[in-house]
Amino acid sequence: MIDQLRPAIVLSVLMTVLLGLCYPLALTGLAQTLFPAEAAGSLIERNGQVVGSRLVAQTFSAPGYFHPRPSAGDVDAGASGGSNLGPTSAALLKRVSSEAERLSREAGGARVPVDLVTTSGSGLDPHISPEAAFFQAPRVAKARDLPLQQMRDLVARHIEGRSLGLFGEARVNVLALNLALDELRPAGNNGVPVAEGAISRAQ
Repeated sequence: MIDQLRPAIVLSVLMTVLLGLCYPLALTGLAQTLFPAEAAGSLIERNGQVVGSRLVAQTFSAPGYFHPRPSAGDVDAGASGGSNLGPTSAALLKRVSSEAERLSREAGGARVPVDLVTTSGSGLDPHISPEAAFFQAPRVAKARDLPLQQMRDLVARHIEGRSLGLFGEARVNVLALNLALDELRPAGNNGVPVAEGAISRAQ
């Protein structure tokens, strides 16, 4: 019986070491060597301090900043997920309609891009569509006392194309755009940038 169990035990230990230890360590080392920024979480730094990640949304609600998509989990990584409300949900229809009407009214009747009133599947999507960014440009330009065309140019410079030119859609990273906005003209007193989320915590 021992002779029959020994190969199974040896194989189990060997595969555990290979696949549970060596393989993960090898991939981690390879990732950190070839893609150090991505392996570290695609972190964004400002003045030597980490203010967020390119992969995780942050909450911005002040008029002088571009706003991300709504989040069913309040942009909380510990509560990532959608609302699970379907297209026939009265609550979803009421929320989306109400928010679309509010945004359109504030924008002088302009058509509201759908991603500004709908949540992503994770609730942590750091991107908005170029249309959503351009839609917000007049509000941000007014709050910052900047020319609208300058704001549009800033948005245009931050449009990311499809991955490998094939996958996904064009998009704008909200945190990166807002950081560039603060560099263009700080929103705080005495030239100190003031934003919400991790940006303010990094002050």
